[in-house]
Amino acid sequence: MEKIIDENEVEQVKLLAAINDDHEGAIVELSEPMHPEDFASMLRASIAHWRKQGKRGVWIKVPIELVNLVEAAVKEGFWYHHAEPKYLMLIYWIPEGTHTLPANASHRVGIGAFVMNEKREVLVVQEKNGILRGKGVWKFPTGTVDEGEDICAAAVREVKEETDIDAEFVEVLAFRQSHGEFFDKSDLCFICLLQPLSFDIQKQESEIDAAQWMPLDEYRAQPFVQKSEPLKYFFDLCLAKIDNKYSGFSPVPNTSNIPDEKGYLYVNSRYLSPPVRSGYHLPA
Repeated sequence: MEKIIDENEVEQVKLLAAINDDHEGAIVELSEPMHPEDFASMLRASIAHWRKQGKRGVWIKVPIELVNLVEAAVKEGFWYHHAEPKYLMLIYWIPEGTHTLPANASHRVGIGAFVMNEKREVLVVQEKNGILRGKGVWKFPTGTVDEGEDICAAAVREVKEETDIDAEFVEVLAFRQSHGEFFDKSDLCFICLLQPLSFDIQKQESEIDAAQWMPLDEYRAQPFVQKSEPLKYFFDLCLAKIDNKYSGFSPVPNTSNIPDEKGYLYVNSRYLSPPVRSGYHLPA
C-alpha cells in the first residue's frame, strides 16, 4: 500500500531528478549511491510531487550497481518492466484505474538463410547445440537479430559466422510467427534469400558441427523436412523464386529514428516502376 505523506514532508525531502516523457510521465535514471531508506523517502516525496503535477507513468532505471535500491522501490508500489545486462527498469502508475503503460517487447526476431550456388546446391549446417544436436539434421543457417541490427544485415552476419561464406542479401521470401518460445515470448523468423560471394566453407567451431553445399533434392528428402509442413512450404517458396514464379520483399533504404542512420522498408517491387534491383542472378 502506498504511504501518504503531507506537503511539508515533500518540501523537506530532496526530490529525485527526473525528465518528462512524451506521455505525461516522468523518467528517472539513478546514478548516485544512496541508502535504501533515504531513497524510499525521496521516492515517496517525488511520487506526491508528480501526482500534484498530474503525471501518469513513472519509469525508474536502476543500474546494476544500485540493485540495493530495488526492494525499496517495490515496497512503494513499483514493479518490473524489463531488465538488460546493466540495468533494471521499474514502473509505477499514479492515476486510479488500469495503467496504460506499454508492455515490454513481446517478440524475438530471427532469420533463416537460403543460399544457393551455381550448382544448385544449398548451404546447410548441422548444429552442435540445441534440440537438433546429434540428430544428423541438415538445416539452413539461422540466428537471432541483434538489438539495433537490420534483418538484412543479420542474415549476412549469421551466414558468415556459421560457415565463413560471404554473401549478399537479396530478399525476404517469407516470415513465420509462433508463440510460447524463448521464455514464453513470441517469435518472428524471416526466411531470407542470399547470393553467395564466396564458396569455401569454414564451419564455426563453437556452434556448428558440420557445414556443406548440398543438392536441393537431397535437402528436401530429409525425414526432418518431410515431416514439417512449414519447412516444406518454405522450401517450395525458395524453388518458386529460383524458377521466377515468386517475388519476395527487397530492402529499400528509408529514414530511421536514429540520426544519420538508415532503416529499411521491405517491399515486393515486381509491379513498381522502376522496380527495386537486387543484382541477384538466378543460377541457370
